[in-house]
Amino acid sequence: MTDDLGHRATRHAVVIGGSLAGLLAARVLAEHAEKVTVVERDRFPEGPESRAGVPQGRHLHVLIHGGQRALDELLPGFTDELRELGAPKVGIPQDMIQWQAGRWFRRSSASSHFYSGPRPQLEWLVRRRVSADPRIELLDGTETVGLVGDSTRVRGVRLRTRGAGGDKETRTLAADLVVDASGRSTKAADWLAGIGAEAPHEETLDTGLAYGTRVYRVPAGETGTDTVGYNVVPNPSQVYGGVVLPLGDGRHLVTLSGLRGDEPPTQEGAFEEYAKRLPHPLISDWLARAEPESPVYGFRSTANIRRRYDRPGRRPAGFLATGDALCAFNPVYGQGMAVAAITAVALRRALADRRRVPTTRRVQRALLAASRQAWDISAGADKKMPGATGDAARSGTLDKAVGWYLARVQERAAGDPVVGNSFREALTLAGPLTGLFAPSVARAVLFGPASPTPTEPPLHRET
Repeated sequence: MTDDLGHRATRHAVVIGGSLAGLLAARVLAEHAEKVTVVERDRFPEGPESRAGVPQGRHLHVLIHGGQRALDELLPGFTDELRELGAPKVGIPQDMIQWQAGRWFRRSSASSHFYSGPRPQLEWLVRRRVSADPRIELLDGTETVGLVGDSTRVRGVRLRTRGAGGDKETRTLAADLVVDASGRSTKAADWLAGIGAEAPHEETLDTGLAYGTRVYRVPAGETGTDTVGYNVVPNPSQVYGGVVLPLGDGRHLVTLSGLRGDEPPTQEGAFEEYAKRLPHPLISDWLARAEPESPVYGFRSTANIRRRYDRPGRRPAGFLATGDALCAFNPVYGQGMAVAAITAVALRRALADRRRVPTTRRVQRALLAASRQAWDISAGADKKMPGATGDAARSGTLDKAVGWYLARVQERAAGDPVVGNSFREALTLAGPLTGLFAPSVARAVLFGPASPTPTEPPLHRET
């Protein structure tokens, strides 16, 4: 087989990792390969339950507009099924009380929406749809320990059964194509070194952000507002964040965040006390009325990491990276699930492009390009936070000019529907960042005054 990922040459593809990115990659590869095997370390649960291999599974996840669109393209009717399972559909800014950059957002008509149901529910629905394809095999309880091949071509993977009763001997699974979707803790650098190839350079940006999450139930009869959620967005001058969103069964997930050295505690009672650090008592007061239904789960691994497979290096044909194994973002921005789907769409288009031979390098560049907007948003915001470290934390002259403009965008997004709609379209990956520089938006940003915004939390939607 040559350096060609075309459907005629690929008989068997192996995907390492059975989370969203891996499952959706398998969905696409099944259109080109005779067989696709998804290798997963965990045992897949029977239903929509958390599993150890998704360390953020108990934390807040949202499926933003760009991800909905991509999932419906890959799995037609997906968002309809998600809604039928009870996942809450939250319109923004209408349904949320949001504080950002010192302003309360007007609760004008929704220009976008997201789904806020449990992550295990969404992943289970994807897994059910993908595994229904007879060309796709799910091989769980199995760990990938290396690659087979050499520095010019990958020809399979080395596997080992996990668990107390598992066989510790390794076995080989031959493949024409191997896709690494094993997440931000990928061992690809070691796998590549094992066959004489080079690992990609890693760009990193780490603010030290940490967060804690707890499930609550609001007592029946809670009144006084028609909001379904709250969002206090941190910034360089106010580093604490808080989000309250519904799960769809009368319960809510509450996430509080802070930076290195002042992380949200996980001890009983201390979590609620930490909420008093937020710039307004809105969420703290909500917590005082709510009933906790779970422990507090902490999470600390929030660095932005981008692995530059697009740059020159001694790397083999037949090996691709996707999902967090390619580009991992600070989870606080809620982009991960959407990018997994958007990247799978990019994989489909790259493989189906009859104008160009889908070489490993060309396809890998397409996957990286699909994640660029989310990286620009996440890393662009994080590099402004105090104490940010990593080689991607440096700012140049252009960054300062763009940062000045985007600060004015945020200032006006809270009260100006034209600016706000473009702002949300970019943040939800439904439209390009260039939309923020469209003439109507640029005029409002550069020449118009900031529109008035509420002086207190807007407890009711605008009529």
